[in-house]
Amino acid sequence: MFGLATIPAAALFVGMLFQEESPHWLIAQGREDEARAVLKRVRASSEIEAEITEVRELSQKKSHARDLLNPKIRGALTVGILLAIFQQVTGINTIIYYAPTLLHGAGLGNSASLLANVANGVINVAMTIVAIRLIDRVGRRPLLLVGTSGMAISLVVLALAFVVGGNHLTGATAIIAIIALLLYTGSFAVGLGPTFWLLISEIYPVGIRGRAMSVATIANWGANFVVTISFLTLLNAIHGSGTFFLFGFLTIVALVYFQRKVPETKNRSLQEIERDLFGGESSKVGGER
Repeated sequence: MFGLATIPAAALFVGMLFQEESPHWLIAQGREDEARAVLKRVRASSEIEAEITEVRELSQKKSHARDLLNPKIRGALTVGILLAIFQQVTGINTIIYYAPTLLHGAGLGNSASLLANVANGVINVAMTIVAIRLIDRVGRRPLLLVGTSGMAISLVVLALAFVVGGNHLTGATAIIAIIALLLYTGSFAVGLGPTFWLLISEIYPVGIRGRAMSVATIANWGANFVVTISFLTLLNAIHGSGTFFLFGFLTIVALVYFQRKVPETKNRSLQEIERDLFGGESSKVGGER
C-alpha cells in the first residue's frame, strides 16, 4: 500500500522539474524576460505587455504580515478562513479516510467495502471534472450552494439510515447508506471541494494574496487534523447516526453562511467583490486584482 503511493509521488516530482516559476514572482524579481516566456504559454500576445506593466507596478507596493490585520482586509480574510474550516468540518476527509470502515460496518465484506470505496474515488474524480467544465460557465456561488445543499441532504439521509438500521446496516438501509455516501462525495467534488481553492485565490488583493491564502490553508489543515482525530471518538460516543447528524447540521450552517457572505467572483473585478465583502467600501491594501 505504501509502495504504490511512491508512483504518484515520483510522477509529481518529475512534473515539478518542468514547472515554471510564477510570472508574478519573476517580475517582482526583475526577471521580466523569463516572465514573458512563461506568459506566452498562457496569454494572448496582445495581453502580455499590459500584464507585465500592471504586475510591475503592483510588485512595488510592498505588503507585510501585519496588513492581514487591516480592517479592510478582515472581511475577506474571515470568508477565506471560514470556507477553509467548513470544507473540513462538514466531514469530507472522514468519509474518504474511513469509508472502508463505514462500508464494512454497513454489511459489506472487506473486498466489497474496498471496491465500493474505489467507486467513491471514481465519483470524486468524475464530479471534479464536471466542476472544472462548469465553474467558468455558471459561476462559483451556484456550484458552491448546490454542492453544499447536496452534501447536507446526503448526510441527513446517511444519518437516518443508521437510525433505522443501527450500527450494522443490512439490506435496503445498507444500499441507501452507500448511495448517500456516493452522492455526498459527488456533491462535495462539484461544489465546496474545488470552489474553496478558487475563491481564496480571487477574493484577496494581489499584494496580500499569498499571505492570506496561506492563512486559509493553515486553517484548512488545522480543521482537518481536529476532525480526523475526533471522528472515531465521536463514532464511539454518539454512533453513526449522531455523527452524521452533527456533520449534516454543520453543513447546513455552512450553507447559510455561504448564502449570506460568500460573493460571486466570476468575471468581476476586485473592487466589485470587495463591495460585497465590505458593504460598499473598497480596500486598497496590496493593490488591485
